[in-house]
Amino acid sequence: MLSDEDVRALRRDALEIRVLTIDMIGHLGKGHIGGSLSIIEILTLLYRTVMKVNPSDPNWPERDRFVLSKGHAGPALYAALAYHGYFPVEWLHTLNEGGTQLPSHADMTRTPGIDMTAGSLGQGLSAAVGIALANQIDGKERKTYCIIGDGESNEGQIWEAGMSASQFHLKDLIAFTDYNKMQLDGWMTDVMNVEDLNAKWLAFGWFVQRVDGHDFRQLDFAIERARKEQCRPSMIIMDTVKGKGLPMAENNPANHSMSYGSTEASQVISRLRAREARLEEVENG
Repeated sequence: MLSDEDVRALRRDALEIRVLTIDMIGHLGKGHIGGSLSIIEILTLLYRTVMKVNPSDPNWPERDRFVLSKGHAGPALYAALAYHGYFPVEWLHTLNEGGTQLPSHADMTRTPGIDMTAGSLGQGLSAAVGIALANQIDGKERKTYCIIGDGESNEGQIWEAGMSASQFHLKDLIAFTDYNKMQLDGWMTDVMNVEDLNAKWLAFGWFVQRVDGHDFRQLDFAIERARKEQCRPSMIIMDTVKGKGLPMAENNPANHSMSYGSTEASQVISRLRAREARLEEVENG
């Protein structure tokens, strides 16, 4: 169970990772900001307290594995990796530039800490299933974590992977659906509704929980329950806000990829830091 100080520390980390993400895309001038900002909290929790990893040795064989299936959210993952020391923070300003180690979508052949390349949506969960199955065959206790998008849940391959994970009783596979209710072309309900997600994953044989994806206590509790599962994979459906923390992007159907510059990024970052300072002042009395 997280203490109050744990939550404050996680919140500070999340602020810094959100700031790095906003600044990175602002420096480039355009990027996949909406779906990046909706997963900041889960990335913060995974890399700070949950996953067994070693930033000084990204290829450590005994590490837990992480697959970002919604690979366009790579900027958020890059920010989390840089913040935790996988590579210099200065790399972030090379996002998607010629010769960069940080392409628009995550690439395991180029970036330290990336366990699986992402590009075409719908494929990452299959990769996570394969990783988890290999660990199970080898008798390894390593966990495999995977984040999928609600939009990519329109892809049939997601559900084929879901069936396979259940068939092979992959108890060490813990997946998250970033349910921000939007995809590239607009609101999920207008394009292709995926509800009832809880019922769907239950029907596919998974242990299912639904939480506020920006609430550290709820996320931590759900992960702890998932880690105790002994016979089936786990899906944690996270209700999130696409573009969380960037006012012009929050719940804006056009936020899948947006244009803004360093000046706008700096203004937003100043407001985010001021809001966090006020919150800590209130909490400290």
